[in-house]
Amino acid sequence: MKFLLITLITHNPDPVSGEKKSPAQRLHDVVDKAVLAEELGFDGFAVGERHEDPFISSSPPVVLSNIAARTSKISLFTGVTTLSLLDPVRAFEDYSTLDNLSGGRLELIIGKGNGAAQAELFHVTTDDQWERNREGYELFRLLWDSDDVTWSGRFRPPLVHAKTLPRPLQSRIRIWHGSATSKDSVDLAARHGDPLFSANVSHPVEPYAELVRHYRQRWEFYGHRPEDALVGAGTAGFCVTRTSQEAVSTYRPMFEARLAFARRAGIPAVFESIEDFVERSSALIGSPERVIDKVGRYHEQLGHEVMHLSADADGVTPAAQRRSLELFQSEVAPCLRERIPSRPLIAQSVPNDVVFVRQST
Repeated sequence: MKFLLITLITHNPDPVSGEKKSPAQRLHDVVDKAVLAEELGFDGFAVGERHEDPFISSSPPVVLSNIAARTSKISLFTGVTTLSLLDPVRAFEDYSTLDNLSGGRLELIIGKGNGAAQAELFHVTTDDQWERNREGYELFRLLWDSDDVTWSGRFRPPLVHAKTLPRPLQSRIRIWHGSATSKDSVDLAARHGDPLFSANVSHPVEPYAELVRHYRQRWEFYGHRPEDALVGAGTAGFCVTRTSQEAVSTYRPMFEARLAFARRAGIPAVFESIEDFVERSSALIGSPERVIDKVGRYHEQLGHEVMHLSADADGVTPAAQRRSLELFQSEVAPCLRERIPSRPLIAQSVPNDVVFVRQST
């Protein structure tokens, strides 16, 4: 199994101390956390894309480029790139540039996005966001695969023998399709032979497992070999300590802060208590043994090879979070890597001389 850290770069007061960092401090924290992730042996680091409070993750390629400059091995993910909101030509230019700067370590997770701000900022609504996502994906693929593209669609001007620059380092980028509720996203991934990344954060596992099963069915329907399907999955929270009691006690302030925010925003609570959250959500909160057991139970439902954990401290001190990440890497990850075989990420297939040339320039 492979492990990513992920952040949507929330910009809230600390749920315990009440301190709110400046945007500059928060963004630098993210880059520092990616450097730590590589130091500790995580396989990837993902930066989400959101365009509304309380997030400041509106520009993943800029953040990931900063991370690329300070790392050399770790895979760089988006989580997700909202192609429904972006001009595919401009998105290609940004991510092709990042692909070159990072030595070919880039992997995209795409999705249609969510949130009311999309309609206000980009005039993208629930009526057309899915079609925009599909069209944006298909044009992005064409641009990546060819330097001579003639194309016409519904949502942007046509292209005639278009050449987009710079040409990417990777001849074929891996694009994951993020999925929370949409069978359309699942079908698009299966049709094009792409991997699926299940959100797996807001509800118990059953609806996500149903979508993954649908993905595998559609994968075979489109003529792909069953064993080639690739699935990743998220987690709803993260805190590993020596005992489960300590982990629950440590995480309780974060959970209560999230629950209070949801109630203020009028969002129905799926998990009403920390105990219910630990038991029925995908959150990995507990001792190493408890976390290993939970990931195993989720793997039985999802068959995932890649998993993301939150990169954000969320009320835990930096020292305490580092101890949790170190404990995960020393006692949880080795066991799961052995039990659950997985294919390499893109960065793990990059020749050493490519990375060396990037570092030497």
